[in-house]
Amino acid sequence: MASMGDDNAMKSSYELAMERLRKSDEAAGVERRPVTEAQKAAIAEVRNFYEAKLAEVEVLYQGRMRTTMDPAERAAREEEYRRDRERLTSERDAKIEKARRGDASESHGSQTRKSP
Repeated sequence: MASMGDDNAMKSSYELAMERLRKSDEAAGVERRPVTEAQKAAIAEVRNFYEAKLAEVEVLYQGRMRTTMDPAERAAREEEYRRDRERLTSERDAKIEKARRGDASESHGSQTRKSP
């Protein structure tokens, strides 16, 4: 009977997948570094900012949909909403990745604000 610390013990599919990822990362030369407290704070700030932006986009979309009955205009609004969500999600993910790498030089709002 294998003990819990034994390498031959039954592993969940999650544990097996994580083990394969670690091995492939090692083979590719990927360095694993723990996330610092400053990075965690930066990531939390980015997530909070984009959570608020996504909620704002949702509220605006719902308001527009309530006042629009034209099917073509509704479809255009839905497409605009989808693009906005994709853009914000992509920006959020890129900034989280920068924070993980330690590139804290860029603030969360610098790409979303437009110059007059």
